[in-house]
Amino acid sequence: MKQITKHLALVAVAGAVLGFAGPGGASEPTAAPLDWTRCTGPGLDPRQQCATLGVPMDYSDPDSPEIRIAVSRIPSEKPSARRGALLLIPGGPGGDSLGDPSGKGQKLPQKVRDAYDLVGFAPRGMAPSTAVDCKLDPADISMTKRLPWPAPDGSVDGNMATARRTAEACARNGGELIRHISTANEARDLDRLRAALGERKISAWGVSYGTYVGAVYGQLFPHRTDRIVLDSNNNPDHTRVTRNWLAAFETGVEDNFPEFARWASRPGNPHRLARTPAEVRSGFLRLAARLDRDPLPWPGAHPPLLDGNALRQTMLSSLYDPDDYPTLTEAVRAARKGTVPPAPEAPPEPFLQNVAAVGVGTICNDVEWPGSAAAYQKDVDESRAAYPLTAGMPRGPMVCAAWPYKPKEPAVRITDRGPSNVLLVQNERDVATPLAGARKLRQALGDRAVMVTVDSTGHDAYLANGNACGDATVSRFLATGERPRRDLYCD
Repeated sequence: MKQITKHLALVAVAGAVLGFAGPGGASEPTAAPLDWTRCTGPGLDPRQQCATLGVPMDYSDPDSPEIRIAVSRIPSEKPSARRGALLLIPGGPGGDSLGDPSGKGQKLPQKVRDAYDLVGFAPRGMAPSTAVDCKLDPADISMTKRLPWPAPDGSVDGNMATARRTAEACARNGGELIRHISTANEARDLDRLRAALGERKISAWGVSYGTYVGAVYGQLFPHRTDRIVLDSNNNPDHTRVTRNWLAAFETGVEDNFPEFARWASRPGNPHRLARTPAEVRSGFLRLAARLDRDPLPWPGAHPPLLDGNALRQTMLSSLYDPDDYPTLTEAVRAARKGTVPPAPEAPPEPFLQNVAAVGVGTICNDVEWPGSAAAYQKDVDESRAAYPLTAGMPRGPMVCAAWPYKPKEPAVRITDRGPSNVLLVQNERDVATPLAGARKLRQALGDRAVMVTVDSTGHDAYLANGNACGDATVSRFLATGERPRRDLYCD
């Protein structure tokens, strides 16, 4: 499960129709109070409650059918100190935070748990909310197919064929809902949730893709935001959106692989691969090239083959968290000997199908992607030459290269217009959301935000892979509203 979870401003329309206020607007969506019941499921705090929220599938159509959003919460532990509700916005797209009030929410300091109801949710399309499913060929839900790892010779022809199969399956099986899954609609759903919670303003902790959701919410509903924490931040460029996030793996891997190489060459480390960091890197590149030419059967894996791209994907996944470095060294050691490591555990196929469909709908509906194979090939060739560790994947064609639908609206442009109530926290070395992209979001938000840069390695900073200085700064902001006066570096 851990590996899966890794894995232009809008034109203002009548708020009564779309359910949100345009610039200068103040309309309040109508939302019935939530009917809370005790949650069921393993590992949940007995205090966690669950409910469902009805929202329009299409906010532009007053007669749109209703879909359901699954919601969870643990109420404030000290009602006399309660400030409001803290939305736990998940990453993805394709993640949910239904279990987070019982999980990472309990890592929050007592003062924060006293101040807020902790609120999780499953975004539209994600079960147990009204779910979407493209019914993809099982081979096409593997990470080496969902990310556009090119052929050993760098060709993107196979990626384009996968994109066409996936797009056709989603158009055939995804129903009308697949066309209405987008970041902007998730933000509108969250404002309906805010209203149903009875909150005039909402606080939030968004992580990874959730930082973009949080930024879009703050752009569409600035007057509804209280204290906003954006953790592990994406470049908000509205002309590229996920294309930029994919491309960021080039720099993300180059920022992080040196840390892995130093660890994997350290004397006394039982997982040591080589005598020097340079030898770790060159050895990895040679092994990946060898597996491109001569892959190994990998029974139980998905797909059941340890080729160069499977090794590169193992590398990418392992760099999310230094605790996962041994997974990569185990794969390297086994492949050097002509064997394979134990197959990684995979969630059930229906879950993977749902994650894939939500991800596809979001990234393709947010912004249009080019359809030219030749243009992607040129970019991939350049990337392979400059960033050999990622072999061209970050500039390859995802499913959106063949998506049959145009976006229903322009992607939201993040600006500096709005209250100054945002705190960004960002690890210096983050493979998935590199510091360079976080700086772009910081720049876009202007005086609305302050950024805490943490001298740490890994994805997810606050209460995860960050450090004590960064954690204390974020906790203080959530609990008291005190925010650094200027950008801060936590070494």
